[in-house]
Amino acid sequence: MMKVAVELIVKSLVQDADAVDVREIERDRSTTIIELRVAQADMGKVIGRQGRTVKAIRSLLHAAGVKHNRRYVLDIVEE
Repeated sequence: MMKVAVELIVKSLVQDADAVDVREIERDRSTTIIELRVAQADMGKVIGRQGRTVKAIRSLLHAAGVKHNRRYVLDIVEE
């Protein structure tokens, strides 16, 4: 569920939408890690100035996690 939301948000931000890869990994019963991979050229757009964009995405995940009684962790993976 959150994987689709993050993917939709990030694809609207980046130039190379085909390079966006989002994976959900269940760490335990209450924590889900969402791994995000984007093209190197789009990394700055996802992070934003002083990390504001990624902070906003993490805030959305936190709000959704409170509603679903889960903890979502966004991890941006560089390759």
